[in-house]
Amino acid sequence: MTDRPLRAVVTGASSGIGAATVRRLRAEGWGVVAVARRADRLTELADETGAEPFAVDITRDEDVTRLADHVAATGGLTSLVNNAGGALGLDRVEDADVDGWRRMYETNVLGTLRVTKALLPQLRASGRGDVLVVTSTAAIAPYEGGAGYTGAKHAERMLTTTLRLELIGEPVRVIDIAPGNVATEEFSMVRFGGDAERAASVYQGYQPLVADDVADVITFALTRPHHVNIDTLVVRPRAQVSNTQIARR
Repeated sequence: MTDRPLRAVVTGASSGIGAATVRRLRAEGWGVVAVARRADRLTELADETGAEPFAVDITRDEDVTRLADHVAATGGLTSLVNNAGGALGLDRVEDADVDGWRRMYETNVLGTLRVTKALLPQLRASGRGDVLVVTSTAAIAPYEGGAGYTGAKHAERMLTTTLRLELIGEPVRVIDIAPGNVATEEFSMVRFGGDAERAASVYQGYQPLVADDVADVITFALTRPHHVNIDTLVVRPRAQVSNTQIARR
């Protein structure tokens, strides 16, 4: 079927880009299942937007199975936005926190893998499915102190591009959206363990992207005619020309 209602699962929906994407898709008339660990924040977002909240930890197999069963029982879906992820620390390789690297890989890579595997049959069955992955410019190039995060994001990007090759001829688009610096309420705070001053310094002296800028791009990609595939779209602040070069005032 190709005329079914448009319905998306958005992971990492409790804040930042995920929450902004839920708001954008709901404004476009989509049904949205908003997925994250923090049920209280999802409930607030659902009250605001009319999205359906569903609390899930994407690093747990049983949670992802529960999500897939719920989506199937409530009408299936047409699109998956794999947004959940994040960075921890900015350590040199010789000082790396192995547990932090493991957590980044578990969320950014294996979380995306779990959710995609679980929902792909329903995306196929929709006749016009989308797997959209929010990677990062960290998936394209390295920077000092970023080996753990860039390694995880490179792996997530390879998952995405390989999936596109494997689904050739099927009615499922595979889309990679790679943002540069985005000022959200949590990304850098989490990265730097709650150090607000250090987190704020990342965005000083220039105008970074905000979550809604990226949500706008995600919504654009999902709402193209279904024969149009946005393979990879890199979006940065104008002031940022690479992972390491930013024009600051």
